[in-house]
Amino acid sequence: MIDTPHTPPEPEPSGRRGRSSLRNALVVGATLAMAAAGTLTALTGTASAASTLGAAAAEKGRYFGTAIAANRMGESDYMSVLNREFDSLTAENEMKWDALEPSRNSFNFATADRIANHARSQGMKLRGHTLVWHSQLPSWVTSLSGNDLRSAMNNHINRVMGQYKGQVHSWDVVNEAFEDGSSGARRNSVFQQRLGNGYIEEAFRTARAADPNAKLCYNDYNTDNWSHAKTQAVYNMVRDFKARGVPIDCVGFQAHFNSGNPVPSNYHTTLQNFADLGVDVQITELDIAGSGSSQAEQYRGVTQACLAVSRCTGITVWGVTDKYSWRSSDTPLLFDGNYNKKPAYTAVLEALGGSGGSTTGGTTTGGTTTGGTTTGGTTGGTTGGGGSPSCSVTYEQTDRWGDRFNGRVTVRAGGSAISNWSVTVTVTSPQKISATWNGTPSWDSSGNVMTMRPNGNGALSAGSSTSFGFTVMANGNWSAPRLGSCTAS
Repeated sequence: MIDTPHTPPEPEPSGRRGRSSLRNALVVGATLAMAAAGTLTALTGTASAASTLGAAAAEKGRYFGTAIAANRMGESDYMSVLNREFDSLTAENEMKWDALEPSRNSFNFATADRIANHARSQGMKLRGHTLVWHSQLPSWVTSLSGNDLRSAMNNHINRVMGQYKGQVHSWDVVNEAFEDGSSGARRNSVFQQRLGNGYIEEAFRTARAADPNAKLCYNDYNTDNWSHAKTQAVYNMVRDFKARGVPIDCVGFQAHFNSGNPVPSNYHTTLQNFADLGVDVQITELDIAGSGSSQAEQYRGVTQACLAVSRCTGITVWGVTDKYSWRSSDTPLLFDGNYNKKPAYTAVLEALGGSGGSTTGGTTTGGTTTGGTTTGGTTGGTTGGGGSPSCSVTYEQTDRWGDRFNGRVTVRAGGSAISNWSVTVTVTSPQKISATWNGTPSWDSSGNVMTMRPNGNGALSAGSSTSFGFTVMANGNWSAPRLGSCTAS
């Protein structure tokens, strides 16, 4: 969760735990123009597509979550949308230090447990937010001396992570530890003042011991633009941690955008460069001020940027409905105050390949792409005949960026039900498949031929279909992958 703005500052929203300000910085445009212009959705068949955000993201191998406020959990409309659309939860305030440990060694997990229990009951993932942050600290923490503060910090990490061990997939271990502006300096927090630069590393090492299976994240805002000093400072810290074996698994990008701070043109570059360090990247607190098509296209661009980076594991929007947003006057979320889906919702679902998506662009049958239309032959063969098990396959290019594209293969059963299937997909060197979803791949010795099988139950009733997807690094070759025959049993 955010605390102080880039420049200039703006008033803090009212309320005990309101976010402290909107962000300003960054320059937009190119990411969205590139993503929108490069999205070549080209169909040769009709696949059954997911109709909710969480289900559509899962088909891409990602989660789509939201922040939840425990005091809204008694509202039926709120819970209906929450349970229908999202597959990951973040506690908006209930897992912060002041909520969990208001006085030293006196922990109150009741409200946070309510959120964790709901996630578990719904089969949702749970993000932990946040362990070490300079804001929303109880006053007793800020009065401690150096060694006493270190002991309190480590004890807090151990107790909180111990409470939720095995339940949280990713923890924001340290939050917002760098200053805004051009200095790239560490924030002059109570932890920085009394423990020095080493407190971040110590927090991560303590967290690894507390729950070895949780992903450990550093989380911050205004780190979206690759050219900014703050982004570079965080990048250098993560690079140093990876080089020295400090246990860091992921970096969270809060992604609070508005007219003065839109999605930057190099957003995809930022995500990819961090991922290339060997960490996952997550969009952790997404909200975008505005309305209509402008807001929708920015949401679409952020979603496409995540899909283009194989280590971008998920997106969390910071709230369910505009009316309860920390910046409600900016109407920054996917559902309006009456829980109606906004154009931004449709844009995100379309980008994820869900059933709300449009199918604009040329028809895809293989070969090279020119002016939005792909030509050639990419419809795979069919096995079986008559009453014997059979299946057919078709390919579509769903997204394209400057260095890669996403493809989707639809597998359709023939005139009788099938219990299993497999399909080969061949790319042309120097192309490489960098990510897959909704299936289990294997590879030949060249690495150019992928055999995809179901991820779990492969049964399909007669005439029904399923789909799997993948990202191809073009490396200068934009030809469509070639499909082999679909083998059914």
